Amino acid sequence: MPAPLLITADQVNCLIHAYFLDSGFQHSAFAIRMEGRLDQSPHIKKHIPRGELIELLSKALLYSEVEAHWKGDELSTNCSVPFSLLDPHACSLQPHSSTNNIREPSAAKVNGDTAGKRKATTPSEDARAEKRARKEQDEKDAQMNVDGAPTPKPKPKDAKSDPPQALQEPPTKKLKHKPSVVGARPGAVRFLLAHKTEVFVVAWNPATKGQLVSGSRDAVVNYWAVPSGPNNDHTAPIQPTLTLPDLTLDSQADLTALNWNHDGSLVAIGSYDFILRICTASGETYFKDSHHKGPIFAAQFSPSGQWIATASLDCTSCVWDVKQKRIHRQYRNHGDACCLDVEWLDDSTFASCGADKVVHILSLTATGPLHTLEGHAGEINSVKCNPSRTRLASCADDGTARIWNIENVHSEKALPPPVILSGHQQCLTSIEWCPVTGPGEPELVATASFDATARLWDTVTGACTKVFADHTKHVYAVTFSPDGRHLVTGGGDGSLIVYEVKSKEKKWSWYTGEKSGIFEIDWQSWGNTSLIALALERQMVAIVDPGKVPALQSS
Repeated sequence: MPAPLLITADQVNCLIHAYFLDSGFQHSAFAIRMEGRLDQSPHIKKHIPRGELIELLSKALLYSEVEAHWKGDELSTNCSVPFSLLDPHACSLQPHSSTNNIREPSAAKVNGDTAGKRKATTPSEDARAEKRARKEQDEKDAQMNVDGAPTPKPKPKDAKSDPPQALQEPPTKKLKHKPSVVGARPGAVRFLLAHKTEVFVVAWNPATKGQLVSGSRDAVVNYWAVPSGPNNDHTAPIQPTLTLPDLTLDSQADLTALNWNHDGSLVAIGSYDFILRICTASGETYFKDSHHKGPIFAAQFSPSGQWIATASLDCTSCVWDVKQKRIHRQYRNHGDACCLDVEWLDDSTFASCGADKVVHILSLTATGPLHTLEGHAGEINSVKCNPSRTRLASCADDGTARIWNIENVHSEKALPPPVILSGHQQCLTSIEWCPVTGPGEPELVATASFDATARLWDTVTGACTKVFADHTKHVYAVTFSPDGRHLVTGGGDGSLIVYEVKSKEKKWSWYTGEKSGIFEIDWQSWGNTSLIALALERQMVAIVDPGKVPALQSS
């Protein structure tokens, strides 16, 4: 006799709670967690795969299809009506005109995990953008492959002579991964394997060569000393030099932010348990504070390291005095909308953005904003300053980015209108400035989007100079090399792709393997040494040594 099927209300509530978090419905997730008393549930700390509820529902639809079409007659065999979760099914030979068509089951799987700057997909194409990282995964090749020479394929139209709106979006396509590692010398890619859940954040110490911190879903922070250079043994496993386990007992303790101060002596840790933690380079707790009443999405030291600013789901941003180990001021300028990111303009002024679709410019000496930057039509996910701190970039769920001139930010006069970067077809997940600009050249920014593309932009004219369309899933992370020569992207398809900025050509790519979205990328240099760290869904950190990739040396 087969084992009985067991479905409890508690299990269903946990699935719905995970789905709400995946979809960015933070308030709904909090409500069901409290009303369902999920903190007392034996299931709340179990790992629920991203998109598990959608996966189960898609399987239910497959069963419904079998149940409806088991007869195998002409009507059921040639039925062209799709199955829906909400609409009753009636077989017909005529195509159904419903707008609620579902995707194929293999594409219906939705995955996600919490973090302030990471994004998520939902089952429908027009669903709202979320604040949890997730990926759709239908690749079945579990091998890890490196590709040094891209396969020729149609490329998107170059937009040098056309406005951004005129760019033709490339069709979705499958990546063709080779079955062996090519294009790199031994040791070009290494793995750090101590984490037991998805790794969300990574950050190199800017002052100490090879020191890396990584944070995962289970509130574990690992410190690593990553060797580099021609004489290190690339076959030797790398173990953490220090582990900060179980920073919290909270069931939702995803680590969302890691940020070092300028001299590498302190690292700030943001978490879903509402607590800001600051640790030393040796792993000792320097300071922690639970002033926030919601998950912390971002934490960033000021340029001098004297202050640290945070953004939180509790709709506020906070600034702490690092030396005095106390809160300086809490800012409540986003109303009832969550604050999603912060960025320092100088040591006394910072910007905050949020779900209220505005950017506030704030001062340490005043509670109200110096300026409020309006124009976005969707939640603003990230703000970034250019290297000279004269312009601010923002990207949002409305599919656009904006470049704001902040040279006269301390003046009472209104700031000039922004340059609008328009062309993406879905919400933007991140935006980055190129760290180096040549004489007489315009500053560049790169954007990543749920539309499976990254783009390079001229921030003076607003023109898109290149669409990078090699990913097959959402692009979560984009960053430049410290010397500005290369642009690297990572996405839900498990691919890391490196482009040359000058030629705008793909130079090298690497496939992380099945079910391994790339959530964050940090590229750091210390003198002649350069390393790339990747936060992977596969419960590990990957380290790429560009010095062992010939394609990245010849450009």
